[in-house]
Amino acid sequence: MSENGENGSPSISTLLEKESNLASSATSALISASENLSVSSSERDSGASTLAPLGIPPKFDKRRTFRRTRSLNAPSPIQQFGPCGRIMKNSAMVMQVQDQDPAFQRLTWYKTPLTVLVIKKVRDVAVVIPFVHLIEWLINNKRMVVYCEEAVKDDKSVTGNSKFDELQDKLMYFREGRDDLTDKIDFIICLGGDGTLLYASSLFQQSVPPVMAFHLGSLGFLTPFLFDNFEEKVTNVLEGNAALTLRSRLKCTLKRRQSTDATADTGHITSNGQVSQNGIGIHTSLTNGSNNRSNNSPMNFLVLNEVVVDRGPSPYLSNVDLFIDGKHVTVVQGDGLIVSTPTGSTAYAVAAGASMIHPSVPAIMITPICPHSLSFRPIVVPAGVELKIKISPDSRNTAWVSFDGRNRQELHHGDALSVTTSVYPVPSICAQDQISDWFDSLADCLQWNVRKRQKTFDEDNCTTDSSGYDIMDT
Repeated sequence: MSENGENGSPSISTLLEKESNLASSATSALISASENLSVSSSERDSGASTLAPLGIPPKFDKRRTFRRTRSLNAPSPIQQFGPCGRIMKNSAMVMQVQDQDPAFQRLTWYKTPLTVLVIKKVRDVAVVIPFVHLIEWLINNKRMVVYCEEAVKDDKSVTGNSKFDELQDKLMYFREGRDDLTDKIDFIICLGGDGTLLYASSLFQQSVPPVMAFHLGSLGFLTPFLFDNFEEKVTNVLEGNAALTLRSRLKCTLKRRQSTDATADTGHITSNGQVSQNGIGIHTSLTNGSNNRSNNSPMNFLVLNEVVVDRGPSPYLSNVDLFIDGKHVTVVQGDGLIVSTPTGSTAYAVAAGASMIHPSVPAIMITPICPHSLSFRPIVVPAGVELKIKISPDSRNTAWVSFDGRNRQELHHGDALSVTTSVYPVPSICAQDQISDWFDSLADCLQWNVRKRQKTFDEDNCTTDSSGYDIMDT
């Protein structure tokens, strides 16, 4: 039977059937569109868009949560320390150092160490005789190649020693900042205090050879060895009989704003040498290399103790933005900020009110310097995070940054300082073990928890009530 009527027009039944089909299709389309437009909270938070299948670009949602791109765990440190040093592996240890029990971290030599770098404390006459005795013994008895700073030849207290005059032609010398010691040094011996060890760390911006530090300085928190009977102690280390403390370092990257004008976003320099911003005269200094802003390549530093951001010579508060893994955490208003390693927690940070952390704990410490807030307390964050420090846009002045007390630079508006844990630790050789050395340093150097002991009661003459309080005579 034809679907058309007698005059060729559609029949009523056909029209009703088509209308029903159209209504059904419209209803299905509305249901499908409704399902597509109803976004669940989990899909919205993950950034998923239901409009993508329709070819419509997803709309940016400020409420969505960005997934982490970094691990909170500390990066696994390099297990090779210079050309010869390694971590001894046994059945009780796993392959990744960060999963190991630090008590099992012991030094072993991949091959016999042949070169040793000896660094002595500068401007200290008391170190000269131990220094000469050590290098003489290393050259004549151990047949090792000894490296020293070239500045030693200009030290009158050293050159005046008759034994040194006989040895100086047998020494190898290096110049800081000019000679690369990478892959040349198997072993490091420091004679001095903590500053000597910090200097040795700064010479190696990648893998650091094992460091043996003798206490011949002022404080000596990081130098556990006494120089008495040094021959036996050094021999034990060269034979691989030593525990290691892997002292983490911070990798600091300073990126300058893409501009050659140091005051492009802080105002203009007035005739009296000050920077004017919003009608306020601000003193600024363009010394110490901060005026060379045409070189925008990032600068990298590895620090063992801390990186310090402070207000410098400015009388105004430091006003610094702090980011952790891209999230703006807080604005530091005060004299500055200390970002330190666990090793540095017993240095500047503890003087600013921070807690002391054992160097085997994977962490980064954030300590404000004299914050203008009663609630801004020091905090400890996981070693795997990345910190970023910038000058706040509304800050009245610039800031200054130093790396282990060296390479002081001025931070301008638009500059960014990134800080994270490096994969190149300092393998510090223990005199005893990781725990004993640290607590001995706390007691000897910082006089930790030293006080007069409370006297005991005299049992014969003590009179107390049942509550334990003294009964006072009336």
